[in-house]
Amino acid sequence: MESSYGQASPAISPELLALVAKGDQKAFGQLYDQSSSLLFRLALRVLGDRDETAEVLQEVYVEVWHKVVRYDPGRGSPMAWLVTLTRSRAVDRFRARAARGRHLTRSIDESPAIHVQDDGPGPFENRAEAELRTSVAKALSELPEGQQQALELAYYEGLSHTEIAHRLQQPVGTIKTRIRLGMSKLKDALRPHWEHV
Repeated sequence: MESSYGQASPAISPELLALVAKGDQKAFGQLYDQSSSLLFRLALRVLGDRDETAEVLQEVYVEVWHKVVRYDPGRGSPMAWLVTLTRSRAVDRFRARAARGRHLTRSIDESPAIHVQDDGPGPFENRAEAELRTSVAKALSELPEGQQQALELAYYEGLSHTEIAHRLQQPVGTIKTRIRLGMSKLKDALRPHWEHV
């Protein structure tokens, strides 16, 4: 993580991605160091399994190495791109697992929420990451219940807007609004963490 945030900030510069796009292996290692613990936690929330999470993370970084040239700074921050990519791969893995019926016998719509027991910092996490995780959990808990529930279903269970609307028996437009408002409030609450670049 960035040295300006207690040796571990989730902020990643577009310049670092530009170096990775040029094949700079040192920059790639730095990118991994700055982002892997946060991405590991995100994928673990979706999958609930450390081995599968490690596999997904490996796939994500291989994809980053090959596709970083496609990153468009106009569409979001480098960390937002990495989070979106990781979440997408984790959700794909979760759905494939559900479709195979290997670990789940019910559809995603019927599956219970995934709860990952928090045993404190894991192998990829340090104190700064733990502080960030705590800040995210606190900011999420302060959202109105509808926004919190919609965000948890979207980002922790990987459900689409339509699936969330079906699960909560609410219109899709309501779900989209709740997610948009919730993300805006989270962004404001967590802004100090992103400004330590």
